Amino acid sequence: MNAEEVLKELCLAPAPSGYEKRAAEVFSSRIRPFVDRIMLDRMGNVMATLDGTDPESPSVMMYAHLDQLGFIVRRIEPDGYIQLDRLGGIPEKVLPALRLWIRTVHGDFIPGLIGNKAHHAASAEEKYKVDMVTNLYVDIGAASEQDVRALGVDVGCPAIYEPSFQPLAGDKVSGTALDDRGGLTALILAAESLWEDRPSSTVHFVGTVWEEFNIRGAAFAARRLKPEVAMGLDVVLAGDTPDLKTKYQNALGKGPTINFYNFHGRGTLNGLIPHEGLARLAEECALRENIPHQRFASLGIITESAYVQMENEGVACLDLGYPARYTHSPVETCSLSDIKNLGLLAAASAKAITPEFSINRYSIDCFSDS
Repeated sequence: MNAEEVLKELCLAPAPSGYEKRAAEVFSSRIRPFVDRIMLDRMGNVMATLDGTDPESPSVMMYAHLDQLGFIVRRIEPDGYIQLDRLGGIPEKVLPALRLWIRTVHGDFIPGLIGNKAHHAASAEEKYKVDMVTNLYVDIGAASEQDVRALGVDVGCPAIYEPSFQPLAGDKVSGTALDDRGGLTALILAAESLWEDRPSSTVHFVGTVWEEFNIRGAAFAARRLKPEVAMGLDVVLAGDTPDLKTKYQNALGKGPTINFYNFHGRGTLNGLIPHEGLARLAEECALRENIPHQRFASLGIITESAYVQMENEGVACLDLGYPARYTHSPVETCSLSDIKNLGLLAAASAKAITPEFSINRYSIDCFSDS
């Protein structure tokens, strides 16, 4: 499988949170050759299953999200300009003069742009001010509110950064929605690897919805599939740019990450302390298979695993990642080798899970029968 080709196709598939169909179609078509069956749940999660060889082995769910952050049309002005609000964690300082795609009520996308006050007319103060998204406006070329609605744009329509994908020097790539189309690509690579060498455990590869909106789409898949082990694949913050080099130690091109802590802490008191045995297993697999890897921990981040871990009787969870620069901007940047190695690491970890693997966090001798 050509990982760059798949990643590009996924990145160029517009899929704002809540409207993931196009990314779901690409993911489904690309993973179908490597699984036994595919299901779609009511919420839109794509669940692709590879049957294991031993029914006693703990079932595994691997997941990455289909959706991307964006905007929602809040108001249409009489003169045809459009006001937006955020759909997910949009960094407002990147927005002026940005190209957008707006999804119409008919499901197609039309181009637009966020206006920026003419530089020659801007005051000194305005030139250095970051406007909130609610103070900006979108221009789609319409001359009136009626023109906007005639094009299929109305209040409640979602919008996204104009999809892009650009190879850079070495094996680096930049574009929109690398968060988390890189994780989806790694899922497909993992499925390909396990198809060729089937594991003991049944493995579910899930493209999830709503991650950028409320982080809870994966929980519906876990509720239905009832996995005993779960591994989330998503970006982590790269520490190799001038602004973050003193905060994180990971870097692009040095391998996927095994994540040992995340906690949101900003109104959402949730995060993940991984299942220790599963984290140790992943490290052992990386060393045994000579897969370059890094460790990661961070405050201020939350992943789908925060909610997956609470499903059913509790799920043994671990997050694996790939470093990305400039997250949530239109120019997210990562390394193809990290995504490829993430697929290998996820596959090796799933392959190492056998009936002997303990899904409990720990045991205490006094509770044993002996």
